[in-house]
Amino acid sequence: MKPAPDSDPAPDLDPAPAAIRSLGGFFALHTSRPVPPRPLPTLADAYAPGDDEHPGPNPRPRLAKDPLAFRVRKVAAALRVPETRVAASVAQQGLAARLWSVTLGCAALHGHVPDLAPPLLHWDPDATAPDDLWLEEVRPLPGDAGTVADVVLHTHLAPLTVAVHARYRVATGLLWGNAASALAGAGRELHRWARRNGRTDTADRARDLTAGLLAHPLLAGTGTLTGTAFRRRSCCLYYRVPGAGVCGDCCFSRPPEPPRSSSPPHPSPGAPSG
Repeated sequence: MKPAPDSDPAPDLDPAPAAIRSLGGFFALHTSRPVPPRPLPTLADAYAPGDDEHPGPNPRPRLAKDPLAFRVRKVAAALRVPETRVAASVAQQGLAARLWSVTLGCAALHGHVPDLAPPLLHWDPDATAPDDLWLEEVRPLPGDAGTVADVVLHTHLAPLTVAVHARYRVATGLLWGNAASALAGAGRELHRWARRNGRTDTADRARDLTAGLLAHPLLAGTGTLTGTAFRRRSCCLYYRVPGAGVCGDCCFSRPPEPPRSSSPPHPSPGAPSG
């Protein structure tokens, strides 16, 4: 596939190009060697069944043995949120935003994307946001919407959705809404950057890729895209974080009222929601 009209002439994605780096931390991809600078799990480890045999009444998942549980616990502590499913939703959306940003940035700027095979992509669950990612080997793939969907949706977000739903009882519809929201946000930031820097071809490609991916069967119906603005049909539960409001693309215009005492009991923290 030919590179995008205003991209670099060759699909050299190693190390991260200056143009991608200038977009901000969500678009960065570490490719230094050795990879990573200290032993870290891969995303294949994160999607695998977790270690649920932690001893004691307050298990503390280990980073290497159960990276997904480690990340969810870290997010819960940072947000001071008592409901684990809220932290799981926020953690999943943050990782989705990183994966979309890396692939959209490379596709729009270079016409190619890196092969983000989960066994080659290392993740630091103990880092602050945005999530740190290291890729062992850079193998360029075509930058069309179908390839991007394979790289992100099928290879990463599908198994991540299964894992988060199974372990934290977050509704799959909510998680796919998170994935769509993260995609729209990455596309919007890339489009703004390209317009500010006079790269109209990159802006157009980012907009077209985002729209095409949101029409994918896994994301279709999750929300409405108008230009680069997105309004989702589900809620990520962030409003349940103490002191937080609703997100800019939320289906709610204001945080829902807490249930009245005379109302039916609210679902338990382990119940599906969204």
